[in-house]
Amino acid sequence: MRLDGRVAIVTGGAKGIDAAIAGAFAHEGANIAALDLDAGGVESVVASLSGRGGQAMALRTDVTSSAEIGRAVEAVLARWGRIDILVNNAGGFAVLRLSEEIGEDEWQAILASNLTSVFLCSKAVLPVMKRQRYGRIVNLASVVGRGGAVRVTSHYAAAKAGVIGFTRHLALEVGADGITVNAVAPGTTATERVLNVRTPEETRRVAEAIPVRRLGEPAEIAEAVVFLASERAAFITGATLDVNGGQVMV
Repeated sequence: MRLDGRVAIVTGGAKGIDAAIAGAFAHEGANIAALDLDAGGVESVVASLSGRGGQAMALRTDVTSSAEIGRAVEAVLARWGRIDILVNNAGGFAVLRLSEEIGEDEWQAILASNLTSVFLCSKAVLPVMKRQRYGRIVNLASVVGRGGAVRVTSHYAAAKAGVIGFTRHLALEVGADGITVNAVAPGTTATERVLNVRTPEETRRVAEAIPVRRLGEPAEIAEAVVFLASERAAFITGATLDVNGGQVMV
């Protein structure tokens, strides 16, 4: 198993790509702490992991709050004594709207959940990973942070482009400490949130514009994250892995 015995924190772990990542990590033998504001959802995901591999714990956590993140990190250390992997996947957006229709509070909230959370969670685990001289941080960006492939919202696109920039710079800072930092940029993926934000006809048009003529599946994104979190990616850092069916080719 590629992650046997590793301890991983997965943020936004209650559904969609997050839940797929947690399941893939468990299958590969990792011990998982799933963090999400949706306490019931994250507890359900953790319950479903039973028997797949490593142990798991659910932690209701607001990943835009440094205090709550700190408490979650302490809980993980109290149980397993180390943190090997951090997957930053909290965030998203709920409604398509034009930039002129976005209020300042909404702009700040989307940047907080999609970008600031990546900074805060990374900052919280870095002292642990530096002491260990080992760590893997994988940030979930998006195809819209790589190019104008599909209409989303400007605050979400800006946040995901920021995730890519943060990934590169943090990789420069911590490479000598045995820590790699990479990003995965999924294309449009068939999650509940993505399917709910568009009509079926709009979703069909998005799929037809992708060279492979379909949306991605959460398990396909999870497989890329497992790779970057594993020893097989030990010489990869500061990279963004595009998993998008050719939706954007960089």
